[in-house]
Amino acid sequence: MNKSILFLLFSLLSFFIQAQKLRYGNPSEVQMDSTFIHTKVDSILIDAIRKKAFPGVQVLVAKKHKIIFHKAYGYHTYDSIQKVQLNDVYDLASVTKIVGPLPAIMKLYDEGKIDINAPFSNYWKPWKSRTNKKDLTFKEVLAHQAGLAPYIVFLSEILQKNKKPKTRFVKSESSKKYTSQAFDGIYIKDRFKNKMYRIINRSKVSAIKKYKYSGLSFLLYPKMISDISGKNYTEYLQQNFYQPLTALTLGFTPKKKHFNYAIVPTEVDSFWRKSLTKDWVHDENAALMGGISGNAGLFGSALDLAKIMQMYCNYGYYDMKQYISERTLKEFTKVQFPNNGNRRGLGFDKPLIGNDTLPINKAYPAPEVSPKSFGHSGFTGTFVWADPEHELVFIFLSNRVYPNRSHRNIYNLNIRPKVQQVFYQAMSKSK
Repeated sequence: MNKSILFLLFSLLSFFIQAQKLRYGNPSEVQMDSTFIHTKVDSILIDAIRKKAFPGVQVLVAKKHKIIFHKAYGYHTYDSIQKVQLNDVYDLASVTKIVGPLPAIMKLYDEGKIDINAPFSNYWKPWKSRTNKKDLTFKEVLAHQAGLAPYIVFLSEILQKNKKPKTRFVKSESSKKYTSQAFDGIYIKDRFKNKMYRIINRSKVSAIKKYKYSGLSFLLYPKMISDISGKNYTEYLQQNFYQPLTALTLGFTPKKKHFNYAIVPTEVDSFWRKSLTKDWVHDENAALMGGISGNAGLFGSALDLAKIMQMYCNYGYYDMKQYISERTLKEFTKVQFPNNGNRRGLGFDKPLIGNDTLPINKAYPAPEVSPKSFGHSGFTGTFVWADPEHELVFIFLSNRVYPNRSHRNIYNLNIRPKVQQVFYQAMSKSK
C-alpha cells in the first residue's frame, strides 16, 4: 500500500475520531446564525440577572459534536466581586439523577444484572416485606409511576424543636462513628443512613398509579448499585464513566478535593447550616448522606456535563467507545406510560406531552425540541438536555437559589426554555 493511500486512510480515521468528540467550533459551521444567537441569548440572560433570577449563569450548546456557544454572564453573588468563569463548578442538584445513578443502572441493565420489568424489591430486599411496595416494578419506580411519596424531610429527624441538632445524631467533630460529613463542623452519625432507609421503606404509597415525581428511590441507588456491582458507588462511576470521558470535575464532596476551579455558591442557609453553602451539597437529604447520594450531590462543570450528555445524545457512544448500548439508551429515553399522561422516561425527563403545540410560556422545555429529546433540571438552577434528532446538547448552569430559594424568577420568566428556543430558531433561520 503506497504512502498516499495510507495518509488518506489515516486522515479519514482521524476525522472520524474527531467527529465523535466534542470540540469548539462556530455556529456557521453547522448552518446556524451566530449574530442572532448571541444577540438573543445576551438579551434574555442580561435581563434575567437584572431581575435577580440568578446572580450569574453560563450556557453551553453543542451541535453535531461542535461546541458552538459557551458563554458566561454575571457573578457568583450579587456583590459583583467574582465573575462567572467557563470552568466554574456547580452544584448540579437533581441533574445528579441522570448523571450519577442512572448511567450505572443502564450499564447494569446492559449486563443483565437488572431487569426493569421485575419488582424493585428484587434489588432492594427490605421492600419484599412491605405490602405496598413489594410488587412495584423497577420501571414504575424509575418513571415516577409507582406512587411513592415525593419527598421526605429527613432534616426534621436530626433537629430538636428549638432547631438545635440532636447530639445523638450530629457532632461538631469527626469520630469513629461520625465520619459522614454534611458541612463544615457538621458530622452525621454513620448509621443515620440506615434510619433514612427504614423511613423510606415504611413510607406511604398511593393506591392510584399515576405520574408523581419522587426522589426517594434515588436515595437508595448508591447502596443498591454497590451491592449489585460489588464496587463502591463513586468509584464505579469514576472508573466506568467520568474518567474515560475525561469529565474530571464530575464527582461528589468537592470540599474534600483540590479543584483548580472555583465552585459557585448556592444558598445562604439561615435555618440549619447558618452559613453560605459552598463546596458542600445544597440538598439537605444528600447532605445527611455525607454528600454522596443519587438524588443530588454531584458537582461538575458545563464542559464535563456536555461530554456525558453528548454520549447520551450519541445513544451511548463517545470517542470510539460504547459506554451504554444504543438499545438501552433508546429504551430509557422513551416515554414509558403515555396513556397515563406521564411524560417521563426511565429516570430521564421528557418534553410535556403535546409540547410542540404549546406557546413558550407554557412549554417544557422549548416547544421546538423533538419528542426523542430528554434531560433533567435541578433545584439550584441547573438544566441539561439532549436532542438526538437535532444533534443538539444544551447545558444551562446557574445558582438561582442564591441568596435563598425564594428567588423564583428563573421559573416566572421561563428563562431556560427561552434560551434553549433561541438555538432552534437559529437553525430555522439558516434554512
